[in-house]
Amino acid sequence: MRRALPQLVQRWHVLALVRQHDPLLAALGITQIEGDLDQPDTLTRLAGISDAVIHSAPPPPHGSGDTRTQHLLAILQRGKSLPRQLVYISTSGVYGDCGGARVSETRMPAAQSARAARRVDAEKRLRRFGREQGCLCRVSILRAPGIYAADRLPLERLHKRLPLMLHEEDSYTNHIHADDLGRACIAALVRGRPNRAYNINDDSALAMGEWFDTLADTFSLPRSPRLPREEVRRVVPSMQWSFMNESRRLDNTRMKRELRLRLHYPTVAAGLSNAVSEETSCSG
Repeated sequence: MRRALPQLVQRWHVLALVRQHDPLLAALGITQIEGDLDQPDTLTRLAGISDAVIHSAPPPPHGSGDTRTQHLLAILQRGKSLPRQLVYISTSGVYGDCGGARVSETRMPAAQSARAARRVDAEKRLRRFGREQGCLCRVSILRAPGIYAADRLPLERLHKRLPLMLHEEDSYTNHIHADDLGRACIAALVRGRPNRAYNINDDSALAMGEWFDTLADTFSLPRSPRLPREEVRRVVPSMQWSFMNESRRLDNTRMKRELRLRLHYPTVAAGLSNAVSEETSCSG
């Protein structure tokens, strides 16, 4: 979300909900409102002050529902006016394991982890809010897969030499560069349709092993070893296995047609090339 801020401040007066003052946001001229989505009594200043909202906070790490989204919607409803547009950054994890099938937004969510189930709860709350408010507030849901950029790459996994699955047993994975996700948020503010979900992903169709091989080759690191699926399940951390065990190929047709988003990084190869350039300029 931070990568969208330089563009946002050129077009809007941006307010940011923060737990504590952030000098980097101040440098961009962003008005900061201190509050905590886990503490509803700190959110009163949010009521009725925004024409549009981008909601990027993840659900709490525990529980069956997303109380943070619940608290946000409650305070928005208390204002004299509602935001005209609300954009929520969700996750493609709401689809669960699709066996490598191509997945459009019409597929019913089937979350298989507690983490993804909380995202489904958030989406349901937001859709209900959108239906109740009608034309007063358009709600758009952006389902993002693996978000990457120069400063958020899983290089540590390669350094640890954690194994990957054999190609014939591997899962498909999906990606979006953080810059393109930020641009998708802005496009949804302008062109998002009411109560509409959008897959926000690039055009790559890679198995997970191919993604990590590309990452290793780009940064001159050894490729990870390959093992049978069951052996990998026994040795990788459970959190990582929950991602590795789900396979799907996201269809981004709706994103391109309705949001009219042209990706700056349509493949992970293009995005990683940019990441190398960023790393080189920083080290230089």
